[in-house]
Amino acid sequence: MDSFQNPYGSTLNRSQSLMSGLEKTPPTLNKPTHSRSSSTASSRHSRNIKDWEVMDDLQVEMVSGDNSQDLTIPGICEGYLLKRRKWPLKGWHKRYFVLETGILRYSKTQQDITRGKLHGSLDVGLAVMSINKKSNRIDLDAGDVLYHMKVCPRVPKRSESKHTWTHTCSVRSLLLMLNVNFFIFLSLSVHASLKSVHDALAQERQRLQDTYHQSTTLAEVRVYAFMETGLVYEMCVFICVRVLFLTDCLLGCLSRGVLLFVTLPLFRLYLGTTSATREYRASISKTPNSVVPKNTGRRTTLAAHCPDNAQVGLMQILYNNIGKDLSRVSMPAALNEPINLMQRLCEELEYSELLDTANNTQDPYQRMVYVGAFAISGYATAHYRNRYKPFNPLLGETYECLREDKGFRYISEQVCHHPPISACHADSDNFSFWQDQRWKNKFWGKSLEIMPTGMVNVTLPRFGDHYEWNKVVTCIHNVLSQQRYLEHYGEVIIRNLNGNACTCKITFVKSRYWGSDTNKNEVQGTVVDQTGSVIHRFGGLWHEGIFCDTLPTPQCIWKPNSQPKDYYLYYGFSSFTLELNELTPGLKPLLPPTDSRLRPDQRMLEEGRVDDCDKFKEEVEDMQRERRKQLAKKGQEYIPRFFKKAMDSSGRDVWLTNGTYWKVRENPGFANTHNLELW
Repeated sequence: MDSFQNPYGSTLNRSQSLMSGLEKTPPTLNKPTHSRSSSTASSRHSRNIKDWEVMDDLQVEMVSGDNSQDLTIPGICEGYLLKRRKWPLKGWHKRYFVLETGILRYSKTQQDITRGKLHGSLDVGLAVMSINKKSNRIDLDAGDVLYHMKVCPRVPKRSESKHTWTHTCSVRSLLLMLNVNFFIFLSLSVHASLKSVHDALAQERQRLQDTYHQSTTLAEVRVYAFMETGLVYEMCVFICVRVLFLTDCLLGCLSRGVLLFVTLPLFRLYLGTTSATREYRASISKTPNSVVPKNTGRRTTLAAHCPDNAQVGLMQILYNNIGKDLSRVSMPAALNEPINLMQRLCEELEYSELLDTANNTQDPYQRMVYVGAFAISGYATAHYRNRYKPFNPLLGETYECLREDKGFRYISEQVCHHPPISACHADSDNFSFWQDQRWKNKFWGKSLEIMPTGMVNVTLPRFGDHYEWNKVVTCIHNVLSQQRYLEHYGEVIIRNLNGNACTCKITFVKSRYWGSDTNKNEVQGTVVDQTGSVIHRFGGLWHEGIFCDTLPTPQCIWKPNSQPKDYYLYYGFSSFTLELNELTPGLKPLLPPTDSRLRPDQRMLEEGRVDDCDKFKEEVEDMQRERRKQLAKKGQEYIPRFFKKAMDSSGRDVWLTNGTYWKVRENPGFANTHNLELW
């Protein structure tokens, strides 16, 4: 590990790396020392959860013997560090880091940094920092960016500086450089000054875009182009003048390099927006909903409104479990929504008509477009669901969904508890759908990442197609504030295991820090043939709809249904989701006693009995722990009732239906069989 040091060859002491002459101020937030499990850790020390701590708000000390308030600008700190590889966070790679004016930038080599070829950057002033001094680990979570870094000691080469730091000093000096609240103050001041300007200009630009899409003549389009160019130019000039004024007032002789740091992201936002996405959105907005929800006769509201969980001590819970798998952490009932993870999987079938269409489409490339749209549609309901979490199913819990109006039947079972695995299977005349999903939840200080594993499978009987694809990461940003929002990011690759005519790649675009709400949730997809040539192109936003402009007739191929009235009062549920936990008198005798609709604590929450739910939830979880102990004493393992473990074509363990659920339901009926007692 190369040294991370001052480029001038000397180590930085506190007076060089922090502001001097300011009073020591108490932290604004008491962040407790937290425990942490280390699925991303690679050393023995990093597995010890007691070694991790969240750094308090930044503090500086008085310089003895000098009463003047001289602001000393920190120097540059640069060198090589180990950085955790991106998803799936396995292994480390060496990267060159430069820390200057509160901004941490990195690339492969120092030459790449000099040329401006960056792999990433982070404003450390906006990040939550967690450290592990024993293992030399540092985690920085800025909400939309998350870095895992490590400093490792080694003997310096002759050609290197004599001032290579030792094992302990490397971490300490790096922490001192990261703790620079002078530049936090600057970045927050600039951000606050520009936010109103940015929002106003974004609204004006949207108005001009609307004018463009309503234009009917070439002259009108030219006028629009001129107006938009002028708007961007005016914005850039205004921002430059504003930032220069701020830097002169605040810092006097501070390098104008901060000007580029602030304005370049805005340049990219306004000048780099693809015209394709704008056209897709305009076309989607003009398209009426392709599928009008039928009157199913089912309920349209819940028995009670969702509880206000603003006073729940979520901060304390999460900070005590930073880095841990939150599926193992018991949460207060007020943080839950009255459905569980198996019912969440069933929500992915809300737009199953896309698979019906695919099974009746002759062209294999067009079929892939509809399968891709179906893969995207499963994420739509998450847009309104960032305030609550689903229940964790109990081992052996089941859930069925029989939808004659949609033509499918669905069954799921919790087949494993550690790690939690939910298996499901649905079939109809037009398709079969199955998956077993495992979730890992990690809280990094400001953001909560939900990382699913396992593959989604769909078969179309008419053509013998078997499609398989992965899922992307879901992240809830600003989880501790009222401004939290949810996004998906990553790539989905869809392959037909029974044919190689085409492949589909879907990119869920990570939102830009300086982007407005109109640029969030972007998704782009392509269907390519065996040679890699693009046959179809489609895109839009995963919560608004998908448009394909390469079909024989360019069209909106999917648009989500409108949300029901007062959906915000009912957990943000869609009409389809509102029906999932409904228990009708005629259905109850047909269900096994392990069905989620019969789970008392979940039903209590739906009825607004939050305190009763909390109490019973704890009892149910205790009963589950006791059942596991009894099995362990007997040396036995739990055997799922309706699913079996198998191996797919890639050698992965999967859970497949054993085909018994609907047979037992019909004859002899679950009332006449032996069933688990879960509650």
